[in-house]
Amino acid sequence: MTERFPNDPQAAREHEQYPNPIPSREYIMQYLSTQTGFVTNEQLISHFNLKHEDDLEALRRRLSAMLRDGQLLCDRKHRYALVSKTDLFTGTIVAYKDGYGSILADEGGGELSLSPKQMRDVLHGDRVLANVMRIDEQGKREARIVEVLDRADRQLIGRIYFIKGFAYLAPETKFGHEDILIAPEDLGGALEDQMVVVSLVDDPLSPQPLGRVVEVLGDYFAPGLEIEVAIRTHHLPNHWTDAVLKQAKAYASTVPEESLKNREDLRDKCFVTIDGEDAKDFDDAVYCEALPKGGWRLWVAIADVSHYVTIGSALDLAAQERGNSVYFPGRVIPMLPEVLSNDLCSLNPNVDRLCMVCECDISAQGELLDYRFARAAIHSHGRLTYTQVANILEGDDYETMQRCADLLPHLYQLYDLYQSLIKAREIRGAIDFASTETRIIFGDNKKIEKIVPVERNVAHRLIEECMLTANVATAKFLEHHEIPILYRIHEKPRPEKLGELRQFLKEFGLTLKGGDDPEPSDYAALIQAILARPDTAFIQTVLLRSLTQAVYSPDNVGHFGLAYDAYTHFTSPIRRYPDLLVHRAIGSVIDRKPITQATLSFMRQMGEHCSMTERRADEATRGVTNWLKCEYMQSKLGEFFQGTVSGVTHFGLFVQLNDIYVDGLVHISALPNAFYHHDPISHQLVSENGAFRYRLGDQLRVRVVRVDLDQRKMDFDLG
Repeated sequence: MTERFPNDPQAAREHEQYPNPIPSREYIMQYLSTQTGFVTNEQLISHFNLKHEDDLEALRRRLSAMLRDGQLLCDRKHRYALVSKTDLFTGTIVAYKDGYGSILADEGGGELSLSPKQMRDVLHGDRVLANVMRIDEQGKREARIVEVLDRADRQLIGRIYFIKGFAYLAPETKFGHEDILIAPEDLGGALEDQMVVVSLVDDPLSPQPLGRVVEVLGDYFAPGLEIEVAIRTHHLPNHWTDAVLKQAKAYASTVPEESLKNREDLRDKCFVTIDGEDAKDFDDAVYCEALPKGGWRLWVAIADVSHYVTIGSALDLAAQERGNSVYFPGRVIPMLPEVLSNDLCSLNPNVDRLCMVCECDISAQGELLDYRFARAAIHSHGRLTYTQVANILEGDDYETMQRCADLLPHLYQLYDLYQSLIKAREIRGAIDFASTETRIIFGDNKKIEKIVPVERNVAHRLIEECMLTANVATAKFLEHHEIPILYRIHEKPRPEKLGELRQFLKEFGLTLKGGDDPEPSDYAALIQAILARPDTAFIQTVLLRSLTQAVYSPDNVGHFGLAYDAYTHFTSPIRRYPDLLVHRAIGSVIDRKPITQATLSFMRQMGEHCSMTERRADEATRGVTNWLKCEYMQSKLGEFFQGTVSGVTHFGLFVQLNDIYVDGLVHISALPNAFYHHDPISHQLVSENGAFRYRLGDQLRVRVVRVDLDQRKMDFDLG
C-alpha cells in the first residue's frame, strides 16, 4: 500500500512493518515543519486523507508515541507541533534531594529532567514555562526553564545546625543554594538537630537566603519523625477538612435497610476476603462455583465506594487530591477517612456491605467467556489471611481447616479456577518477574528490629488472578460502552532500550525473539529459558529495566507486561482514585444515566494527576524506608556482610546486603587500584588491564564504613 503515500520518505519501511501503513513519523514531521502554528488532529487526518477507523487509531497511537519520545508537543486544545518549532510548555517543578529536579509537564507531556543549575531558581511546586533543551541517547528529555509563572509556598523542611553561633537549615530537598540562615529571633525555640519547617523570608535567589522557623517537628532521631518529614517534603495531603469530617460522620456504622433496595442480594453466597495478617481495609471478596458444563462462575465483589463518595462532594474532592493511599512502614495516610476505609466500605466479616460485583464466566481453559456487573449486597463469611489459605490448600493447617470447614469446598473451587487461569496466563505470555519484597519489623521503640522477606504463596497468586480477571472484564465492558475511563497502560519497550538489551543479551549467548517489535510472550519465554542459570536474577533485572513504567491514561494502548489488549483498575476504590472513577462509569451504564466525568479531557487530566500521586507516594515511601534503614545500619558500622551488586555506575557499585536487604555504595576509589571503564550496556566496571571486572548480580563481601543519615546513603568497601 505504499502508493497511498508516495511522498513518504519511509514508505518502504512502513509497508514492510505494517500490513496497512499510515504516514511515518518522518512524513508527519515533514508536514508539521511547513506549518506556521499548531495543527489539529482533524487537519492531520484531512491532509493525509485517512478515512478508515483502523487508520485513525493507528495515527492516534503514533502521535502518542511521538509525544512520549519528545518529537511533538501538544497544547491544551490537543493540537500538535514540532518540539523544534514550538518548544515551550508549562509544567510543575519536582525537586529531588540530590539537587536535581524535573518538570511534570501539563497535558500529557510527561516528565523532563532539570540540572542542579536549572534548579537554582526554583523550588518544589513552582509553575514554570520551559522548553526542551535536548534529548539524550537514552531518550531522556532535558528541559530549560524560560520563565517562572507561579511560585509555590516558600517553605522548606530540614535539620537545624549551628556554626560559630549562627543557625542554619540543611534542607531535605536541595535547590542549588547554600543552607538557609536563620536569625536568633526567628528560631521559634528550635534546637540543634531538630527537624523543622522553615518559611523563606526573602527572595530565594539571594546570595544567602533567610528563613523563619514556623513549625518544630521533633528531634532528629525521634520515632516516627521520618514519616512527618516525608509528608511535608512530598506535600502529601494528610489532614481532613471540617467538611470532610462532617460528611464522613453523617454515615452510620451499619448499612441501613433502605440502601439494600434495587440491589442484587448475594448475602447467601459464601464470599470471603483473603488479605495479609495486618490488613485493615478489605477492598475485595471472592466466591466461585463450578458451571454444569465445565468451567467456573467467579464473583468478585468490590466495596461500592461510589455509593458513599459522590461526585463533587467534600469526600470526593479530598480523595481526588490525594489520588491514592500512601503506605509507610507502620502507618497509612488513607485516601478516605477511616470511618469509610476501615469500616463502612471495608468488607468486614459477618456484616452486610454494599458492593459493585463483577460476575465472570470462565472456561475450563481459563478463558473469559462472559461478564456482568451489578450493584449488590454481600455478607462476607470469613476474613482469611494468605497464610491460612495457602496452608489450607496445601493441607498443612488442620486446625484452620476444621474451623473453616464450611468454606473449604468454595476455597477448593477457587483453587481449581486459579490453576486454569495460571495456565491461560502462560499461554497468553504475560511477563512474570521473580522478585523479593521485604517487610520491616519494628521493636518497642518504633525502630527497625529486623527486615524480612515477604514470600508470595499460592493464596497471593490466587487472589491476584481473580483481580486481574475482574479488571480485564471491566476494561472490556467500558470499552464496549465507549465510556472514557482511565486505563492502566503499559507501553511497549522503546527502540533504544531494546537495542541496548539485545546487545547485552548477545554477550551471554541469549536472544530476545520478536525483532523490533517483541511480544510479552518473547520476554516470558526468555525468562523461562534462564531460570536454571546462576545469573538469573542479574539477567531478569536488566530485562525489567528495559521496560517502560505503567501509568494511567484514557488512551488505551494495552498492558504489555500483562499481555492484555485492554486493562484497567477496578478492584481498590478505597485506596485508588482511578478505581473510583471506573466504578462511577460502570454505575452510569447500570443506571443508564450519563455522568459529568465521562469526558476525555477530564480523564486525561486525572490520568496525569493520578500517575503523579502514585509516583509521589512511591518516592515518599522509599525515602522513609531508606531513612529507617540508615538508622538501623548505624549500629552495624565496621561489620562485614555478603551482598549482591544491584547497580553499576561510572562512580562505583551499588550493593544490596543479602540478609538484611539494604543498599550501599562501593565507591570506585574503594575498588582495587586501577583505572576502570564503565560499560552501561553490559552493566559492568572493567579495569583497564582487564584484571578486575564487576557486574550487576556479582556476589561481594563488603564492610560498612559510613552511614550518612542526612543523605540517606551508606558507603561500603570490599571485605
